[in-house]
Parts: sequence; structure tokens; C-alpha cells
Amino acid sequence: MKLDLITNKRNIEKNMNPNDEFYTPIYAIKPLLKYLDNYKTIWCPFDNEDSYFVKELEKAGHKVIYTHILNGEDFFEIEPDNYDCIVSNPPYSLKNEVLNRLFKLNKPFAMLMGVVGIFESKTRFDLFKNNNFEIMYFNKRISYFRNYEEEKPMLNPPFSSVYITHNVLPKQIIFEEIEKSDK
Repeated sequence: MKLDLITNKRNIEKNMNPNDEFYTPIYAIKPLLKYLDNYKTIWCPFDNEDSYFVKELEKAGHKVIYTHILNGEDFFEIEPDNYDCIVSNPPYSLKNEVLNRLFKLNKPFAMLMGVVGIFESKTRFDLFKNNNFEIMYFNKRISYFRNYEEEKPMLNPPFSSVYITHNVLPKQIIFEEIEKSDK
């Protein structure tokens, strides 16, 4: 899709696209937590110890395994021994590859992704057509940020974000409300 080509133009630094490293605010994680009660150990494959996914999941009582490419832990080359579910905000520029691997792993997952064009590539169309998945839509756009110290939200992106999930939500489409005042 053309949007993928435009947004994926970048300078690769340390095996990653710097345009992929945006962090998820707590208010975007809270609606998902109630659907994760059945999962004791959760792998966050694109996160480090500062991630709000890691902190909020641990606060909710989950054991969290977190890995990140900057620590030499490549999602496409590793897999923890024991985990029940995968949760994260994956690199935008690698969404085809990430979704392909997730469906091949065949573990429950929840990935926060931009909804624009999500079904508009043949690769993703075929992935979704041939695999069970669910979607969680929000009432507001999510403002991501780049720095945990400042936690200054970037401008709202020109697209909405959704959780694409596999064997996590009770029905194919769920609508949840977020409160940006929840930090």
C-alpha cells in the first residue's frame, strides 16, 4: 500500500526504524487489561522495563517477559519458553512481518496498530482472511509519545489506532472508551 511506502522511508539506526519507536500511554492499555485475566505470563516483544505495557501488566498481576531489538532481542529470531499471550505496540514499518509471525506462533495476542490501510495490502488481507482475529476500536485517537521522562504526547496521529487481537476478545469487534485524563 502506498501509505506503507511513504511512512516506511527512513534511516535505519541500530537495526530499527527510528519512526517506529513511539510509546503507548497508560490510557490506551487500560481497556485491554480486563480481557487478559486468563493469561498469567505475557510476552511484550517490543518493550523494555520503562514500557507502560510492562508496568501496567505487572500491576495487574501478570508475569511479564519483555524483549527489545535495542537489547539484541529480535522478535523474529527469539521466543520465550513459557508464555500465554503476546501484547505490545509493534513497529509500524514491520506490521506485515509482525502479523505474519504472530499468526504462525498461534498464541493469543493483542497488538496496538494504526487502522488506516490495515486491510489494504494483499499480504494483510490474506493474513486476516485466513486467520481468526478480533478488533478493539476506541472512541478517541491515541496520542503516542517518544520520551518517558517528559511523556509529552505527540500530536494526535492522522489515523485511529486499534488492537488487533487473536483469541483474546470475546467477540470479533469490541468498542471501548478511553479517557485521556487517565495519563
